[in-house]
Amino acid sequence: MSGWNCSPPPVIWLNDHIGQLDIQAALLKVSRQRVEYSMRYIHDRDRRLSLAVYLLLQEALRKEYGIMDTPEFVFGPHGKPMLKGYPWIHFNLSHCREAALCVVDGSPLGCDVESVPEELDMEVCQHCFNDEEIAGILASDNPRQSFARLWTMKEAFLKYTGEGISERLPKLLTTPEASQVSFRTRIGRDGTYVYTICQATDRR
Repeated sequence: MSGWNCSPPPVIWLNDHIGQLDIQAALLKVSRQRVEYSMRYIHDRDRRLSLAVYLLLQEALRKEYGIMDTPEFVFGPHGKPMLKGYPWIHFNLSHCREAALCVVDGSPLGCDVESVPEELDMEVCQHCFNDEEIAGILASDNPRQSFARLWTMKEAFLKYTGEGISERLPKLLTTPEASQVSFRTRIGRDGTYVYTICQATDRR
């Protein structure tokens, strides 16, 4: 479940300088739908992240597809966003404290970016991972990064399928569906965050 097939990888857009984003300037560039969504947040950091991830999508659509309109979303049965008017373009968005992530492609995909935790929470580990995964995390050179890597793999897979958080988290990566996908995981700047992209292995 690692690596990538011979098809071109999805387009990846990343912003890990969130503090530099001007909220008022960004609000003038995004859709009314996104303005209303972003302004629901109380804290400026959360507003910046919400706006940053949308701006990444906007830039990706403009440069990769020539789409100049501000994107509007419609939502699937489990809340997975889709582009209104462009059902053949697949995208996924994610953000954490340090970074905003957008991936775009011609086939379904999921992504997740997460902060590397300051310390391991074993209660969370036992709820989300199976015994083999926990042993691997504890035996790794950097358990906190290993935790984040596995967590983003599971989140990206669930966003790929569109099902959201599942009770089958501990066994998720051993399911038959998971054997049909590939994961690309990267460590972010200064090792403070990790992101993973999930997509079907056979994308022909």
